[in-house]
Amino acid sequence: MEAEATRILIGVNESSLKGYPHPSISSRTAFEWTLAKIIRSNTAGFMLLFLHVQIPDEDGFDDMDSIYASPEDFQSMRQRDRIRGLHLLEYFVGRCHELGIRCEAWIKKGDPKEVLCSEVKRVHPDILVVGSRGLGPFQRVFVGTVSEFCVKHADCPVITIKRKADEAPQDPVDD
Repeated sequence: MEAEATRILIGVNESSLKGYPHPSISSRTAFEWTLAKIIRSNTAGFMLLFLHVQIPDEDGFDDMDSIYASPEDFQSMRQRDRIRGLHLLEYFVGRCHELGIRCEAWIKKGDPKEVLCSEVKRVHPDILVVGSRGLGPFQRVFVGTVSEFCVKHADCPVITIKRKADEAPQDPVDD
């Protein structure tokens, strides 16, 4: 009788640095750590679940200075966000297929910490893996931290993976 695969949910996001589309440093680090330290060579024993949470912009103009918009502008922005999310997930899914690891990936909208914990309740992974940017106490007050929230509220064990010191940008908020 074949054992059931261990299901690992990995929260991923895109980089805030220029050079679209690519995963954030912390997402990539969390994924690579999971491959090296948990999966190792046992690709058949695991299933990776990738969740990307897109944060809805309050006014829809996160990268525009304009105050006028037509309905087509909003449709265009929604389409752009969808495509960016798909490109992000394509990176992780492509890597899994190269390595022979079963996986699933999906996109949700909302507050990342709330959505991650909600999805943990919905899909029941064995482990949640999230990257951590390593924000200092002052930055955590203003930016908040998804990983800390998930450790306290997720209904499964949570592993947080810090970025390597040599990969951290000058401003830890950048990722």
